[in-house]
Amino acid sequence: MAIDYTVIVVYLAGMLAMGWWGMRRARSKSEFLVAGRRLGPAMYSGTMAAIVLGGASTIGGVGLGYQYGLSGAWMVFTIGLGLLALSVFFSARIARLKVYTVSEMLDLRYGGRAGVISGVVMWAYTLMLAVTSTIAYATIFDVLFDMNRTVAIVLGGSIVVAYSTLGGMWSITLTDMVQFVVKTIGVLLLLLPIAVVKAGGFSQMKAKLPTEYFDPLGIGGETIFTYVLIYTFGMLIGQDIWQRVFTARSDTTAKWGGTVAGTYCLAYALAGAVIGTAAKVLYPKLGSPDDAFATIVKDELPVGVRGLVLAAALAAVMSTSSGALIACATVANNDIWSRLRGAVRRSEGEHDEVKGNRAFILIMGLAVIGTAIALNNVVEALTVAYNLLVGGLLVPILGGLLWKRGTVQGALASVIVGGLAVIGLMAGYGILANEPVYYGLLSSLVAYVAVSLGTKPTDEVVLATWRERLAGRSSELASEPVPAPQ
Repeated sequence: MAIDYTVIVVYLAGMLAMGWWGMRRARSKSEFLVAGRRLGPAMYSGTMAAIVLGGASTIGGVGLGYQYGLSGAWMVFTIGLGLLALSVFFSARIARLKVYTVSEMLDLRYGGRAGVISGVVMWAYTLMLAVTSTIAYATIFDVLFDMNRTVAIVLGGSIVVAYSTLGGMWSITLTDMVQFVVKTIGVLLLLLPIAVVKAGGFSQMKAKLPTEYFDPLGIGGETIFTYVLIYTFGMLIGQDIWQRVFTARSDTTAKWGGTVAGTYCLAYALAGAVIGTAAKVLYPKLGSPDDAFATIVKDELPVGVRGLVLAAALAAVMSTSSGALIACATVANNDIWSRLRGAVRRSEGEHDEVKGNRAFILIMGLAVIGTAIALNNVVEALTVAYNLLVGGLLVPILGGLLWKRGTVQGALASVIVGGLAVIGLMAGYGILANEPVYYGLLSSLVAYVAVSLGTKPTDEVVLATWRERLAGRSSELASEPVPAPQ
């Protein structure tokens, strides 16, 4: 195991080194939060794929393959579909807005006053997303070093917080590119073929497993529908995803680079399901499906390769965690704290803004580590995050992009009614039930349409400014919320 440990330690040291290098480039708010909006197609595709394919997609995807066979690919597959939909239909317009957060987009579209409430919902989502990724460190470090759970969370979380705080989006972009390469080599090029060969090839897998393991819809239609609602639509509106769109050098880069990343996700989904199916042949009676990834890596891979694949799993977790962390801090600072203080001041220098955002990453990072130590259930935390996101924000965001008649009153009603409905229904039906997101989304839609039609249309001046931004004819300095007419 000494060689495996060396691979992991070198990888972690490299992450910190890139954080230090990124700090030298992040000298303005734009550089720190969105990498100067300068990423080309190759780097954009790699970093986008890295952030959406986290620990749930890697460890959880293999676990679903172990439990359901090839249909276990659907969870990660719907993530890829969401990224494709975002890239093809919305990313070009989003990139041209030249904003930093989803809430700024809502303020621009509706004329102000929507930011704080939507910011709170988005902050809760990004916080819980970062927490779930941080909890996953415990599983990986336990396999690597037989480490105490709390110590593992603090160690892994501290590394992510350190390089994210130092260089912001530049550090995260550089580390994500390394993580993308490591995941591609470790999971797709090494673990996938080795697992299939160890299981005796596809013919032996089919002979030893029930036929439903090879049924594309074996996981169940209702489950697939829920995945589409939560993950496909969640990809369309998450701050962590939008913040990566904002890094694109052009709207063409956002569109085609994201399409490449979404296609990669589809391949990754199938690979995880096949690996899990192979693990079912090799280890038919594991205590938990989520143990499949660690077990097959630990028992079937040669020394050195095992370290690289475990580094791939660690890379998957760290890429999602760092992306969620900077999104959480950006929302907390720009959408909540600054607005509550009334402190969106042009007089503040860029250097001060960088320091302020850096401080918020550190504060949110400590909050994430503390929350991760207190919580145990990753699936429940992730479900809460996506239920709040989809139930509270999907309708006003897509409505703002697609329906001219939507108003700020309708948007606020949609966020409040949808968010409260999701929380109440999770309390009644249970966190893992499907009903909260179904009915929460429906109530959000009804509130949005009814209140928008019952209130005065958005002022034409606001809509004209919005159209200018969508067309890319307005500078980034105009990213302040447009005040509603008196």
